[in-house]
Amino acid sequence: MVRFVNDYILKNGYSLSFQNQVVNACKLYFKEVAHSELDVNNLKRPRREHKLPNVLSKEEVKVILDAPTNLKHRAMLSIIYACGFRRSELLNLKLQDVDSKRHLLLIRKAKGRKDRVVPISEKTITMLCNYFVAYKPVTWLFEGQKVGKPYSESSFDKVFDQAVARAKIVRHVTPHCLRHSYATHLLEAGTDLRYIQELLGHQSSKTTEIYTHVTDNGLKKIKSPFDDLFE
Repeated sequence: MVRFVNDYILKNGYSLSFQNQVVNACKLYFKEVAHSELDVNNLKRPRREHKLPNVLSKEEVKVILDAPTNLKHRAMLSIIYACGFRRSELLNLKLQDVDSKRHLLLIRKAKGRKDRVVPISEKTITMLCNYFVAYKPVTWLFEGQKVGKPYSESSFDKVFDQAVARAKIVRHVTPHCLRHSYATHLLEAGTDLRYIQELLGHQSSKTTEIYTHVTDNGLKKIKSPFDDLFE
């Protein structure tokens, strides 16, 4: 097993999730199929990477959202940031999920198979109304080229990449960065972490707490000892 891991798994640079799948498969095989006395419980799993979210500044977000000339494209990107949605949550929205009178959007069976509601501002409602008038969607909030069919993930990714290119953002960013930025900007504005957890649909508060590591409110107050040398 050690040789297999060293010569095949590590040598080929497979992902941590793949390595975990290998460990699970080995444990299942030796326990249920081979009925071996090999103690597979001692097989060590790789440690998960703890990467910080890639967060955009408010200025960068604004430039990206202003980049599309197409009203539908601008509306899709704006909703992602305005509500902190995952890409799949945005594309699965239906017309019936918009409650303009109560200023709410309903997310059905999101990650974890749970429904949740997210508040939307008057500006967002106005933008959606303009979009409705121009595009007249039938079933899905954002439909693809075929009437009655949702907008595809690949098409959305192209829209985002084009907006990033027009905005001249050099570093690598993905649509999920808008969700990360939404959460971080809320936290920097003083929003309670528990509310952010609910808005994002996180089951565990630990998932939401990662945004405390990328907020700059506290960091900006820290004075480097280097500055004292030249006073």
